[in-house]
Amino acid sequence: MLLPLCRLPSSPSLPAVYKHIFPGRRSLGLRRQHGRGASARRRLATHVVCCSSSLPVANPATVSGTESSAEWRGDAIRRRFLDFYAARGHKILPSSSLVPDDPTVFLTIAGMLQFKPIFLGKEPRRVPCATTSQKCIRTNDIENVGRTSRHQTFFEMLGNFSFGDYFKKDAIKWAWELTTTEYGLPPERLWISIFEDDDEAFSIWLNEVGVPKERIKRMGEDDNFWTSGATGPCGPCSEMYYDFHPERGSLNADLNDDSRFIEFYNLVFMQYNKNDDGSLEPLKQKNIDTGMGLERMARILQNVPNNYETDLIFPIIEKAASMALVSYSTADEAMRTNLKVIGDHMRAVVYLISDGVIPSNIGRGYVVRRLIRRVVRTGRLIGMRGDGHGNSDGANLPLLAETVISLSSEIDPDVESRRKSILGELQREELRFVQTLGRGEKLLDELLDEALVSAGDNGDKPCLSGKDVFLLYDTYGFPVEITAEIASERGVTVDMKGFDIEMENQRKQSQAAHNVIKLSVGNETEIVKSIPDTEFLGYESLFATAVVKGLLINGNPVENVSEGSDVEILLDRTPFYAESGGQIGDNGFLYVYEEEGGKQNAVIEIKDVQKSLGNIFVHKGTIKQGLVEVGKKIDAVVDGKLRQGAKVHHTATHLLQSALKSVIGSETSQAGSLVAFDRLRFDFSFHRPLSEEELLEIESLVNQWISNATHLETNVMALQDAKSAGATAMFGEKYGEQVRVVEVPGVSMELCGGTHVSNTAEIRGFRIISEQGIASGIRRIEAVAGDAFVEYVCSHDNYMRHLCSSLKVKAEDVNSRVETVLEELRTTRNEVSSLRSKIAVLKAASLASKASMVEPHNVRILVENMGDVDADGLKSAAEHLVGALQDPAAVILGSSPGDGKVSLVAAFSPGVVKMGIQAGKFVGGIAKFCGGGGGGKPNFAQAGGRKPENLPDALEKARAEIVSSISSKSS
Repeated sequence: MLLPLCRLPSSPSLPAVYKHIFPGRRSLGLRRQHGRGASARRRLATHVVCCSSSLPVANPATVSGTESSAEWRGDAIRRRFLDFYAARGHKILPSSSLVPDDPTVFLTIAGMLQFKPIFLGKEPRRVPCATTSQKCIRTNDIENVGRTSRHQTFFEMLGNFSFGDYFKKDAIKWAWELTTTEYGLPPERLWISIFEDDDEAFSIWLNEVGVPKERIKRMGEDDNFWTSGATGPCGPCSEMYYDFHPERGSLNADLNDDSRFIEFYNLVFMQYNKNDDGSLEPLKQKNIDTGMGLERMARILQNVPNNYETDLIFPIIEKAASMALVSYSTADEAMRTNLKVIGDHMRAVVYLISDGVIPSNIGRGYVVRRLIRRVVRTGRLIGMRGDGHGNSDGANLPLLAETVISLSSEIDPDVESRRKSILGELQREELRFVQTLGRGEKLLDELLDEALVSAGDNGDKPCLSGKDVFLLYDTYGFPVEITAEIASERGVTVDMKGFDIEMENQRKQSQAAHNVIKLSVGNETEIVKSIPDTEFLGYESLFATAVVKGLLINGNPVENVSEGSDVEILLDRTPFYAESGGQIGDNGFLYVYEEEGGKQNAVIEIKDVQKSLGNIFVHKGTIKQGLVEVGKKIDAVVDGKLRQGAKVHHTATHLLQSALKSVIGSETSQAGSLVAFDRLRFDFSFHRPLSEEELLEIESLVNQWISNATHLETNVMALQDAKSAGATAMFGEKYGEQVRVVEVPGVSMELCGGTHVSNTAEIRGFRIISEQGIASGIRRIEAVAGDAFVEYVCSHDNYMRHLCSSLKVKAEDVNSRVETVLEELRTTRNEVSSLRSKIAVLKAASLASKASMVEPHNVRILVENMGDVDADGLKSAAEHLVGALQDPAAVILGSSPGDGKVSLVAAFSPGVVKMGIQAGKFVGGIAKFCGGGGGGKPNFAQAGGRKPENLPDALEKARAEIVSSISSKSS
C-alpha cells in the first residue's frame, strides 16, 4: 500500500535508502535528473515507495553489468511500468480484446484504441489518467517478421494516457524517469526525436531533463507528427531511442539506422484538431497517448540481439527447434529466420483464437488462417513433422501452442481457461491445411506441365509466372523456395519479379486495411457537450414522460421538425431499449401534448433506437402528425407486444448458450447474436455440423428449463466480482467497472444489459428452425420462442395437414410415402436419361458420314450442332462418334438444351492427344464465345454457356481452330 506523499520524510537519508534498494547503481545520475530541492526529493520518495515490492529491482547486464539480465524478465518489465504510473495517479486498466469494439478498425493495433471515444469527447472520462499493457496485432509488415530485429505481428504496448489531465511536461519527465531510474538505462545512450516545430518539447528535454542538444533530433511530419486520418485529433510526438553503439559518436547519426538505434517509447501530444481544409486548431482538452514496446524494452534490458530472443518469445522458438531436431545456437541465418517466424506467429494465433477469432476465408478469420498456414508451411520447410507422440501425420501446432499458453498468465489469464478450445482449433486447421498442401502439389505439377508445353510451342525457355507462384504461395501455402526448387528439377524457371509485384500489391492492401485508426471531431462532439447521457427506465416501465433535448435531421441539429419528416430524437430519459448486446431497439410512439388542456399536438412513430455519442439514446422515427420542438415534454410509449417478443428471445438465447455448452462441450463460445421481436440468431464456434440428435437434445434441455418456471435474478456488481462468480460475457459487448448480471439460477449467469422475462415460464416454448455453417469453424442456430414459437408450430401443423391431404395418408405415414414417391421419381428420371442418351447416339450415328479429313495424317474431324440434346446425351454421342471414326479423330459437339443454356463437348482420340492438342483447353476457349467456360481431361472435356444465340459462330470457330491446330502439328 502506498503512503501519502505528504507524509514521507524529506530526510537526506532517502538517497541512502535508494542505494540500499539499488546496490551498485552508479550510472543513475540522480542529481542531474532530480536536482537538489524538495521537488526532487518528492519524486525520489515516490519512486522508492513504488518499488518496494517483491519484483526484482535489478539493473540490466547490458546497462551496468552489475546484475544478471535473467532477472529482467518480460513479466517484471511489464509490472514495473504499470506500478510506476499507478504510483503517479494512473488507474491500471486491463488490456482490451484483439477484436476492437470499433467498426472502423479491423484489429486492435494500438493501446489507445479502447480510449478513442474519450479522446473524441464522445464518452466521459472515468479516470483522469490510465495505464495499460495492451495486446496488439499488426500484419502490414508480415514479410519483415523474422528478417529484422523488431518486426512482429503480435506484441504488447505499454502505455500511459492522460485525458485532459497532465500534458507535455509531465509526460516527458516521467518517461525519462521511468527509463533511466526504473529501468536503469544510461542517459548517455538515450536519444530523442521531436517534431521539427515543437520548441516546447525541445526546451523540456534540453533544459529540464538535461538531454544534450546533439542527442535531440528534430524530424519532419512523416516521422514525428501523429494524425488519425485526414481530419480529427492530432499532434506532435516525441520518441525515445536506445543507442547500441555510442562509440560511433553523434556526428551524422541517423535514428532510422536499425543497426545502431531502436525506438522504444513514443509520446504523442494530442493537442490539435485537424479540419477539412488541413488547418489546425487547439483542442480544448489536451491529451497524452504513449506507447512503449514491451518486447523492445526486453531486448534492451536482457541484452539480446533481437526481440525474438527475449524470454517473451524465445521459449516458443526453442520448442520449435527441438521439434525440428535443430539447435538455434548453431543454426544458419535462414533456419533462424524460419524459427523466429514460427515463434512470432504462434503467439498471434493463440491470442486471436482466445479472443474468439476462428480461422476462415474472410475478415479477421483470414488473418488467423494466413498466420497458421505460414507456421505450418515454415515448419514443414525446416523438418517439423507429427504430433510428438509417434504420429508423423498428426498436427504439431498444438505442441507449440502449449508453450505459448504457459507464457500467457501475466498477459491474459483467460487464455489458460480456453486451452482446450485453442488446441482443438489449431489441430483441425493444421490437418485441414495439410490436405490443401496436397492439392497445391497437384496444381504445381499441372502448372509445370503447362509451362513446359507452352515453352515447347513457342521455342521459349519454360517459366512459371509470378501470378502462379503467388497463387501457390497465398492460397496453397507453398513457400517460394519449395516452388523454385521443384520447378528447377523439372527444368522450369520462376518469375520472381512478377511474384514480388503480386506480394507488393497484397502488402499495400493489407496496410490500407489494418493500420488505420479513424478519429473525427465534428458536430457530434459539440452535441455531446450540451446533452447529458439518457436515463434508461425500460427495465421497470414501458412508459415515461420526458423532455426533447435534441432533434437531428441527417445528423444535423435542428430546433423543430414538421409532419412527414424522418427525425432522430434525443430525450433526457426513455423507456425505449437502444440496440446493444445483440438485442434490437424498441418500437413505439412519442406523443407531444399542449402545455394547457392536454390536447395531443404531435405523434412520432419510433422504428429504431440506437446508442450514440457515448450513452445517448437516439430515437429514430417519422413525424406522423403535428410539429415537434426542442424543449417540449413528451410521453414515450414502448410497443409492449414487441418488447415481450424481445424479452422471451433474449432469455431463450441465454438458455440456448447453456444448452450448447452442456451438449457439445464448454469449449464452444459465442461468436455473435441477434435478438429480434420474432426470432433469435446465435453464432458459436464449433468445428462440425450438429447432428439431429444433438439438436433435439439442446431443444429438449431449453424447453425443460422453460417448464421449470424459474424466476430470474438480476444484480449490479463490480466487473471482477461478476467474473469471479462465473458470469459469461456477451460477445462484442463493452463493460464498465459496474455490470448487470442476469441469472437463471442453476442454468445460466451472464453479463447482460438486455431486457428479460421475470420467469422462464413466460417463454412458453422453444424451437430450433435451422443450424448451419456461416464460416470455417462458426455455426449458426436460428430459433423461435414465445408467440413466435406458437405461430411457427401452428403454421407447420397446417402444412402437415395439407401434405397429408395431398398424399392421402396419415401424418405418421408421410415419411414413408414421400420416400416411395422420391424413389419412383428417381427411377423415372434415370429411364428418361437413358432413353435420351440412346436417342442422341442414334442421331449421332447418322452424323458420322459428315466427318471430314485433315491432311496429311488423315485425322477425321466432326463439328456439329445437336439441337436440344441435353449434356448427358451430348456426352454419349461424342463418345460413340470418336470410337466410330477410329483413331486419329476429333469430335466437337454443341447443343442448346433450353433455359438459355449451351452445352459443349470435345472428344479426342489418342492420336490427336499425342499431337499436343488437349480437349480440356480447347473446349474451354470455345465456351467463352457462348458466355461460359469449362474443361476436363486431354482426351475428353465438357463446357457450358449462357448465350445459345452464339452457338453457331462458336462451332464455326471450333472447326477452324481444330483444323488449324491439327495442320500445324502434323506439318
